[in-house]
Amino acid sequence: QPCRNIALMASLTERDVEQEVLEWFHKTWDPDASLLEWRTQLVESGWAVPSWSPQWHGLGLPAWADRIAHRAIRQAGGVATPLGGGMSLAAPTIYDHASNELKSKYLRQTLTGEVTWCQLFSEPGAGSDLAGLRCTAIRDGDEWVINGQKVWNTMAHDADMAILVARTDWDVPKHAGITYFLIDMRQPGVEVRQIVEMNYHDSFNEVFLTDARVPASDVVGEINDGWKVARGTLAHERSFASIGNVYFAPDAAGRVIEEAKVEAAEFNKTYEWYPQRMGRADLTVPRAQARGVIDDPNVRQELMKLRSFHRASEWTAERAKAARALGKPPGSEGSIGKLALSRIARNANHVHSTIAGARGMLKSGHDPLDAVVAEILVSTPAQSIAGGTDEIQHNILGENVLGLPKEPATDRDVAFKNVGTS
Repeated sequence: QPCRNIALMASLTERDVEQEVLEWFHKTWDPDASLLEWRTQLVESGWAVPSWSPQWHGLGLPAWADRIAHRAIRQAGGVATPLGGGMSLAAPTIYDHASNELKSKYLRQTLTGEVTWCQLFSEPGAGSDLAGLRCTAIRDGDEWVINGQKVWNTMAHDADMAILVARTDWDVPKHAGITYFLIDMRQPGVEVRQIVEMNYHDSFNEVFLTDARVPASDVVGEINDGWKVARGTLAHERSFASIGNVYFAPDAAGRVIEEAKVEAAEFNKTYEWYPQRMGRADLTVPRAQARGVIDDPNVRQELMKLRSFHRASEWTAERAKAARALGKPPGSEGSIGKLALSRIARNANHVHSTIAGARGMLKSGHDPLDAVVAEILVSTPAQSIAGGTDEIQHNILGENVLGLPKEPATDRDVAFKNVGTS
């Protein structure tokens, strides 16, 4: 067991946390254990999410300790918590807003990877205007009966559970009649269909809910107060907007590592096009050199503009990291960071187009990178849409940070049953 008094240290440093977690790791690590056995020990130690309270599998450390602990474990040849929506969306939301009963029911199994999650928020008529959702939840004794359709749901085809927002009151304005649920994705009333995108990947799904059921106890927060909870989830989502492959130390080996690699490979299948979605700015200079246009003044200007945007984005990420280190909740940095990534993706798309010319339309050819460039060109538009459109991020910053008047909304104070469909 790690020294739980570490949380009492007056001047805790990153080095302190790293030394403490490595001391525990080297005493505990068993490469021949199963992945579940290892993660169970990780959760019991408090190092799975050290920023959480000791009551809920943590150590009560500052928020930045999560990053330090996971990095140290991976660099030492180990494995940290699971990838995906469980850790980035469901777990922090349950920790922040759910009852102790739900925390006991779901947190541990989410941290160990025994339960996987997806997000059921957007609908065909409620994407940017998420509060306009029409998926309904009607109380039936000790259960809620759910009917409706959700869309753009990553990992829904493989998830055990989902975080779901549905309308429980039509007689109040749209934001006031939403409730936040935890729903079993394996039940008969849930149908999942994968969607093929224009880049030929099928990472998204649409989900049809027909008399699906949720126990009355699996409501997060209060009934009709789900919008507040959903905003917390979306803030966490923006904090995890940049998804990358899990890191394994070069000399990492054993049963734990092999099982973790299988898990990561399955997860990364869904996200294998995400680097292209973000523009692959790392390929622009090598491509300009290979195509012989690196000395073209227009190309050089565009490359430096892209580099400037990328550096500004890194500084924004550092500010967000510093805010988390002070224990502050996710704030405007999430929206600023997402807008920065969108700008980088669009600019990288433009640079790749400038460098490649007509070859950028080739999905295959003599140069294997041609196919990558073609995928970049049809994938980058998603960066400005997924996780909240650029327009929504501008509204958030304008209203919540700059104090600008709210955008006119004729339905803001109207009972949702009287609002027309979109």
